[in-house]
Amino acid sequence: MSSASAQSRERLSFPGVRAPRALLPPEAERKLTARQRELLDELEKLVTAEGLAELTMAEIAAELNCSLRTLYGIAPSKEELVLTVVDRRLHRIGRKAIGSLDASLSPLDALRSYLQAVSEAVQPETVAFSREFSAVPGAQRLLDGHERYVMAMAQNLLDRAVAAKQIAPVDTAAFAHVLGGLGREFSRPEVAEVAKRSPKATADAIARIILRGLERG
Repeated sequence: MSSASAQSRERLSFPGVRAPRALLPPEAERKLTARQRELLDELEKLVTAEGLAELTMAEIAAELNCSLRTLYGIAPSKEELVLTVVDRRLHRIGRKAIGSLDASLSPLDALRSYLQAVSEAVQPETVAFSREFSAVPGAQRLLDGHERYVMAMAQNLLDRAVAAKQIAPVDTAAFAHVLGGLGREFSRPEVAEVAKRSPKATADAIARIILRGLERG
């Protein structure tokens, strides 16, 4: 393999930028049974598409055709179960977004790609789900942690874009705060209900406008 080919396969690294700790760390997930891991995937669809506000743990177990014991082996309560499922989904989307960043990309192109990938987190979420999840104890803290991470990633790439003279020197922390909060802002029920497009489409469009305005030339 040529050195150029090897370089094109390298992934961008982000030393110093730390992802929030997972509620269900990989080592803990590996200790679950195959059926429990399968249930986590089924629960993700159930949580984001239909919500669990009206269901008890027993009703959720019946919906998934599993025992209560199997369900409680994943989380000790319905609230913890919902938080774990949503957190697991956000971590997966984040890992996929970073994994797609090729070292050959310019900082600004990497930022465009990253923001478009992480905005997938709000795509399947209905207004009803956003409203329901916001009422779960611990949800705000969970979302804040993931949002801070997206902002840190955005600032890192904006700093690289400034250093590469792709954009003029700007307050990268301020712009990262705006860019990192777009998906969550447009998934808020009161905003999503009046927006003409989906939260993801709206967030992607505004991010493109902001980055196009920053780009030199």
